[in-house]
Amino acid sequence: MVFSIRRWTSRVFFILIFSVLLLIVTGGYRWLADAVSPIHPYREPKGDALKVFVTDPDSPDSKHAADRLRWFYWYGE
Repeated sequence: MVFSIRRWTSRVFFILIFSVLLLIVTGGYRWLADAVSPIHPYREPKGDALKVFVTDPDSPDSKHAADRLRWFYWYGE
């Protein structure tokens, strides 16, 4: 078996350069995604702002299948 040092060093050099460039590109992508992304919608409001949650109304107490089916299609519950 012939072991060529020149060939193996070129392979190792290629893998190192590829890894470094991959880390640079992924870091740049993370930075760009953080810079472009909108403000986090679930963060705590600042100042006098209040966060309001909408709750779904209670399900109908009716035992009729049509009412329960309408409720299911309307609210997805």
